[in-house]
Amino acid sequence: MMATKTVLRLDASARTTGSVTRDLTDRIIDRLNPDCVIPRDLAHPLPHIDGDWIAANFTPFADRSPAQVEKLALSDCLVKEITHADTLVIGAPVYNFGVPAALKAWIDLIARPGVTFEYSDAGPVGLLQNKRAIIAMASGGTAIGSKADYASAYLHHVMGFIGITDVELVTADQVMVDADRALAQASDQVQRLAA
Repeated sequence: MMATKTVLRLDASARTTGSVTRDLTDRIIDRLNPDCVIPRDLAHPLPHIDGDWIAANFTPFADRSPAQVEKLALSDCLVKEITHADTLVIGAPVYNFGVPAALKAWIDLIARPGVTFEYSDAGPVGLLQNKRAIIAMASGGTAIGSKADYASAYLHHVMGFIGITDVELVTADQVMVDADRALAQASDQVQRLAA
């Protein structure tokens, strides 16, 4: 595995203090010791896609109006952040069995045909290859990997869909059931990450 030089740090917790996933992303980044960290804090929410965004996205680049170019400017910036990173470190709390709406908004803005994936006769092909993703997950009561966990498989799928197949989970699940166990488990997983 190549050394991590640039990390895109994506924090999806609405809590800016006292967040288990933010603490885990801190520890993961310390473990990786990258040269550069690109921060993207989703506590400062992103806009949701709308009809104008979809129309702009499906208009060929050369035919886009200035308003359409502007409509996609944030999405273009978010994609560039991923492109420049060797590794994505994503802090993803489980909210009501799934991912936070803020993280879903980010996914909607970066999953773009012809930009981050394309369709082939064999199915979708991710265009953001040769990257690593480490997803720090925390839940109050949901066991990660259980039938009630709609977040971890979804995030694995989304990463693979855009071409990132080297995906690792660091999990502090069921913190409200047994915090000591959950945090010790996650700490051990961080220590076992390859830098």
